[in-house]
Amino acid sequence: MAPDGSWTYFATDVAYHRDKIDRGFNSMINVWGADHGGYVKRMKAAVAALSEATAELDIKLCQLVKLTRDGEPVRMSKRAGSFVTLREVVDEVGKDVVRFIMLTRRNDAPLDFDFAAVTEQSRENPVFYVQYAHARACSVLRNVAEVQGSALDTETLKRAKLARLTHAEELALIKLLGGWPRLVETAAEAHEPHRVAFYIHDVASAFHQFWNQGKEDPDLRFIVDEDAELTLARAALVKGVALVIASGLEVMGVQPVEEMR
Repeated sequence: MAPDGSWTYFATDVAYHRDKIDRGFNSMINVWGADHGGYVKRMKAAVAALSEATAELDIKLCQLVKLTRDGEPVRMSKRAGSFVTLREVVDEVGKDVVRFIMLTRRNDAPLDFDFAAVTEQSRENPVFYVQYAHARACSVLRNVAEVQGSALDTETLKRAKLARLTHAEELALIKLLGGWPRLVETAAEAHEPHRVAFYIHDVASAFHQFWNQGKEDPDLRFIVDEDAELTLARAALVKGVALVIASGLEVMGVQPVEEMR
């Protein structure tokens, strides 16, 4: 207890975790500020003692987020009571941008949040880069459906001859997409959601690269004149890209877009 008889932070934390353990929660995650790092070991020791080593406590230490605007820091002061709240940030740039940017770093890594950078349409903005890949994939699928004169539903894509996909870029993209189930599993097991952001950014990068190569080499275009079979196979691959990116964004609580405006 403190000298005035009030409980210390540690005492209330012990009581809180004892209550969680008594209610059957044997796997717990705490999110703390970096200035509480000195309490990690004794809090874990307390949980181990209270549960007879049957409960697991994972403590995530988070660094402060530095807000900047056009490269200049946004001034805040505890003494003056001057703060920028999370609500204000969300109102200005949108919840999807905030969620994605916050997950582009490990929880223990510092983050510079630049209001201008997170809304610009460039490759340097990971939110735009990933969303643009999803929108571009959706555009390709619409174009293929228009050329073939029929909707690209699941049954149609199932008939795609995937053996036609033999180019190195196609195979690399297929292997990358195939790693999604294991990636999301390991991210959940490690309590590291930033892995999802990194992964879908890699998928977006691979897809953009393939798309750009098609601009230079007609044989690598998604729509191949007089080869409907290869076109459908590539459409199935593009659909896979769209589904994986959309799934990753959904895990992060971000809404994928089908058109960039």
